[in-house]
Amino acid sequence: MGPMWILPLVFGTTIAMDNLRVAYQWQELDFEYPSESARQAALESQEFIPENNLPLGLEVYGDRLFVTVPRWKPGVAASLTYIKLSDPMESPKLKPYPNWEAHKFRPDDIPEIISPFRIRADKCGRLWVLDTGVDDILGRPPKIHKNVTLLIYDLHNDHLLRSYEIPDGQVKSGSFFANIAVEDHNCTDTFAYLGDLGGPPGLVVYSWKSGESWRVEHHYFNFDPVAGEYNVSGVTFIWNDGIFGMALSKPDSEGYSTLYFHAMSSTDEFSVSTKYLRTNVSKSNFHQFKRLGSRGPKGQSGVSFLDQKTDVLFYALLNLNAVACWRTTNPAYTMMSQGRVYMSNVTMVFPNDIKVDSNDNLWVLSDRLPQFMYGSLNRSDVNFRILTASVADAIRGTACDSKLVIPPNLVGKLKPIVADGKGSAGTVGLGAAILAAALVAIHVL
Repeated sequence: MGPMWILPLVFGTTIAMDNLRVAYQWQELDFEYPSESARQAALESQEFIPENNLPLGLEVYGDRLFVTVPRWKPGVAASLTYIKLSDPMESPKLKPYPNWEAHKFRPDDIPEIISPFRIRADKCGRLWVLDTGVDDILGRPPKIHKNVTLLIYDLHNDHLLRSYEIPDGQVKSGSFFANIAVEDHNCTDTFAYLGDLGGPPGLVVYSWKSGESWRVEHHYFNFDPVAGEYNVSGVTFIWNDGIFGMALSKPDSEGYSTLYFHAMSSTDEFSVSTKYLRTNVSKSNFHQFKRLGSRGPKGQSGVSFLDQKTDVLFYALLNLNAVACWRTTNPAYTMMSQGRVYMSNVTMVFPNDIKVDSNDNLWVLSDRLPQFMYGSLNRSDVNFRILTASVADAIRGTACDSKLVIPPNLVGKLKPIVADGKGSAGTVGLGAAILAAALVAIHVL
């Protein structure tokens, strides 16, 4: 019998161990109040409505794991928090950062921190907090308290070093800033890249040295109109989010990083040297932005993070409840050269942030955001998880393992596996035969 169907080798991997472990998990978030009476008062006044608090961003620095809790709905107790890595609790209470005072609304004043989505701790001991300035984000209308603001804290003493409000001309009518990447090779000449997924999508680049920012726009920041439909564990929705995933490589010989980036509603990956972002003249550098390749069907991706020691790019696959990877030293960005790190329809429903810490550990936060936004979460179920593993363990046996990088001379020879309709493999090309025993598909037909 002739070939009946094709099983593509998508996000190739050997025996995917899926060996991330759950470090923390919560049915609902709770906070460490000064006293039980203070907690009860917050509940009675509805300053704290437990079911309206959802963790979204994470970062690890020293012995602290930071978690953002954006103000999607009323009743968010504190929108930037942390837990101690030494805390033995499976579901530890969140401590407000830097303190409760920084999150408190008053009739005649707004708090220092309103609603950040993602944060970044740099190697210089600074915490970069991208604050949207918006409360009750899902409200009609949401409450805008201030312009998008970049807050930078000294992690050695938790003092606010700098507060920088993004100028009006760099914020558009449809702007929404949801992600940040920090180029910290030089502590006195650091650059932050703030992703605006709105309309039109763009990057705001901030220079620590000059204290100024500028906006960069490019066609590659836009969403793909055929990639806007999502289905996450049965919740279907349409998003048109532009540039979202951003990850920086280690510096080249000139001191510039490569920024790997993609729109959320897209299946393509792109790159550009920060040489063409650090000045406000990128219109003349249009062709310095490169398309690398595609993640394939259902390959819409949220956040990404590049481990500069292994050159492995980790990224979230939202439709697939998975985390995948690609080694940036690989000569090709193809479905064949990408690996599955972890996939689960229980513990990885909507992976929403990814980081690698200074001890070479991968951290992933999953939070069931679509269910939270478009329905409701089951308060008796585990809804939020933070998973971890060493980078070495996470990529072991995947296409991102240094031992499994596909040589350039084989990339063009790989062919899909053809099945004969009886469950057995038929004739395959030489390249696929070499890898067929080692590579499996992440996609389910």
